[in-house]
Amino acid sequence: MKKNTIKLKKGLIASSVALFMLAGCYNQPGLVEDGSYNRTKTGAATGAVAGAMIGYNTGKRDAKSAIIGGLLGAALGGAVGYSMDEQANAMARALGTGVNNDPLAALDPNNTIIVSKHPNYVKIMFRDRMMFATDSAQLQPSARAKVQKIGRLLANYPQTVVGVAGFTDNSGSYDYNQRLSQRRADTVANLLTINGRPFTKGCSFNKAIAPNNSARNKALNRRVEVYLYADRNNMTDPCR
Repeated sequence: MKKNTIKLKKGLIASSVALFMLAGCYNQPGLVEDGSYNRTKTGAATGAVAGAMIGYNTGKRDAKSAIIGGLLGAALGGAVGYSMDEQANAMARALGTGVNNDPLAALDPNNTIIVSKHPNYVKIMFRDRMMFATDSAQLQPSARAKVQKIGRLLANYPQTVVGVAGFTDNSGSYDYNQRLSQRRADTVANLLTINGRPFTKGCSFNKAIAPNNSARNKALNRRVEVYLYADRNNMTDPCR
């Protein structure tokens, strides 16, 4: 048993070395502002460890099997991560902006579109004022054109799972705002039905960005968010 553990440890160490080599291969300059490719590195790391374990347990239970499994896992995990990083930059470029991971960016009313990268997804946030007229779920022409750009890009990433969520301020009843936010999410989703029907949800005035205590803050809370996932199992509730 101790000998097998030593073999597995050797395989994991070798896989880690391979991971750093692969990370170097994937660490290419960013297409827009963000060239960190953190998701690529995370995916490669997770894939390397999982692959090493699988290779060890399903192979000859030696270091060589673990190394092979680790290399394959790192390559696959890194490829998925690279695809999501690539999508973040491609979406930002198409929308005429950059990738902005600053958590305070959403509090700046001048940021009408924010593309950000997260561990399990890419998020595109659209301010309500550029999307819909008051109490309307009909996209304004310029907003429709931007959403259609996202749709065209998604055709290049057929494995991407898409989610759309609508958010309002607290003017009016919760139920009314829930229906309005759902209609707005559905309107955007209708233009993004490329990789299958997107998951949609109306969040009413849940998950406010700022307190609903002024016209400025209420405008910050009115928004539509598009989520891009590599795996449906990573999807989370956007309203929480």
